[in-house]
Amino acid sequence: MTSKTIRELVREEYKQAALQTVTGGSTCCSSSCCGGEHARRELDPITSNLYEARDTVELPTEAVAASLGCGNPTALAQLHPGETVLDLGSGGGLDVLLSARRVGSTGKVYGLDMTEEMLALARENQRKAGIENAEFLKGEIEQIPLSDNSVDVVISNCVINLATDKDLVLAEAYRVLKPGGRLAVSDIVVRGQVPAEIRLSVELWISCLAGALEESEYREKLARAGFEGIELEPTRIYRADDARAFLEGAGLDVGAIAPEVDGKFMSAFVRARKP
Repeated sequence: MTSKTIRELVREEYKQAALQTVTGGSTCCSSSCCGGEHARRELDPITSNLYEARDTVELPTEAVAASLGCGNPTALAQLHPGETVLDLGSGGGLDVLLSARRVGSTGKVYGLDMTEEMLALARENQRKAGIENAEFLKGEIEQIPLSDNSVDVVISNCVINLATDKDLVLAEAYRVLKPGGRLAVSDIVVRGQVPAEIRLSVELWISCLAGALEESEYREKLARAGFEGIELEPTRIYRADDARAFLEGAGLDVGAIAPEVDGKFMSAFVRARKP
């Protein structure tokens, strides 16, 4: 499958997620890739219970409903008033709006997304929330439409694993960060080796089109891009039983493959710093 094909599939999934949010449908991925009713967000071990109610209570329900992430980078990034923040793959805008509150009126938050429908949803959510220090940009995370050394913090929520050229994404994040700037992203990470055919099935369950990096490979790519102070902190570890319904539906014997996958896939908070 080519990188262009993968990008178009990702774009279509997020387009449908945005449209379903507007019409009041489920924001889960389609049943062909995420197990249908078994993957409803409110029960999903990946996307559920990531945000404190006190943080989202004043935001539009559509912003919360359209969140398809695997963590809460805004809570872990330790944002400060006056900072400039960039959210890679901003979706319905939840992390942008939360970040805009944290950096205050003297700060600025950019959300970058390649999907017109998500951008429209995010801008409407911004209008409803009355937040003025945010801006949503159309573009791809492999080619960020911002100048060098222009942001203090780059965040992202389970999007980098969808990129086919992760080296380019990390190089772009490094480019736009100011010296001393921080990368603080939530992402899917693999710990240890998993057979290719089993890994594909689990990745499909995790986020439809995931390309999760092994932990050491993630560290190596960050270092190659120039980052220092690299940390990977597990925030949610997935067990074989979490994906039982999907894997059985794919014709796999969960009992037989459990030792190969149990505890090896995780959501992690990835921190790094530009010197």
